[in-house]
Amino acid sequence: MREAAELAQPAPTTPVEFTPGRRGAPKHCGWCGRRLPEGGNVGRRRRYCGQSCRQRAYERRTALQRSGLPEDAVVLSDGEVAALQDRLFQLRCAAEDIVTAADDGADAGELRGLAAEIARAAKDLEQLR
Repeated sequence: MREAAELAQPAPTTPVEFTPGRRGAPKHCGWCGRRLPEGGNVGRRRRYCGQSCRQRAYERRTALQRSGLPEDAVVLSDGEVAALQDRLFQLRCAAEDIVTAADDGADAGELRGLAAEIARAAKDLEQLR
């Protein structure tokens, strides 16, 4: 009889540790790279900033599946390649300007302005889409 009473009692529970599930959550849109708004702790993590970015990502994935390209392939149009080359050229020219200014003995203020130009050009390059 005593054994039946012991079996009827629920087993003691162990404390459950809470670990936030949002660690490593993407902080930028998977398509355009914009910063994602901070979300709550409920539901699936956001990958895109909006419906249009999610649709463009879907279109890209399906096009890659049909073409047989690897999933991590980056496909750029001729116009996008030309724009990327232009921005890289601007970045290189800005870097050469700093080297020339340093060789000519430019003051710290001028070098700081040229460095800010490089930072701006590099930030523009981050936005590939």
